[in-house]
Parts: sequence; C-alpha cells; structure tokens
Amino acid sequence: MSCRVPRHAPLFAVLVAVALVSACSRGPTEDILPGGVPAKTNLHQSTGLPPESVRTVNRNDAGWRLIYRPNNAPSGAEQQAARALCGLERRTVAQIVRLPLDAPHDDPGAAKIDVICA
Repeated sequence: MSCRVPRHAPLFAVLVAVALVSACSRGPTEDILPGGVPAKTNLHQSTGLPPESVRTVNRNDAGWRLIYRPNNAPSGAEQQAARALCGLERRTVAQIVRLPLDAPHDDPGAAKIDVICA
C-alpha cells in the first residue's frame, strides 16, 4: 500500500511556517525617533494639515521633511506644519527650507520643505 502526499502539502507547510514565524514577531513598536517622538506617532495627522494635502512626513538628521500639496492645504500651511512638528519635540521652528522635488512629474503640484527646529 503506497502513501501519497497531496500535491499542495508543501505549499501548506510553507504557509503554516510563515504564520507561526509572523505570530512570534515584535508587537507594536516602542521605538523613539530622534527628538523623543514615539515612532508610533501618526506624523501625517500631527502636522495639523488636511489629510488630502499631506504626502510624506519623516524625521531626518536636520529635522523634519514634509512633502505636501499646497493646493489642498490652508494658507500658512508650511508654518502651521513646522510649528506642529517641532512642537512634538517641544522645540521652536528655527528655519523652513523649500527644496526642489527630485521628480516633480511624479506628483504634480507637490512641494517639499525641510523644517529645522531650534
């Protein structure tokens, strides 16, 4: 009597292994960004700008980088976002630097700024 292994058995075994490994991964992060900001902070929301205007927010060595759509943002959006982002670190805004987009045709109408906190 021969014992046949179903042809989907190897795939099933791989899926079970992946599920078990992913179940053992780290839970929600407790990491802290430079400046003391918890990594789980919703940075898009923290800018205070309308969700449809914010494209990217990240912390870098100089401070914060924001890519947003000025047409979807209120007047004074750069200053508002800069104050909000520096406020996460309990610091004031030292400088807002407008930067050219690396590929402006990828996101027409977007603007990129670096926010340096004091």
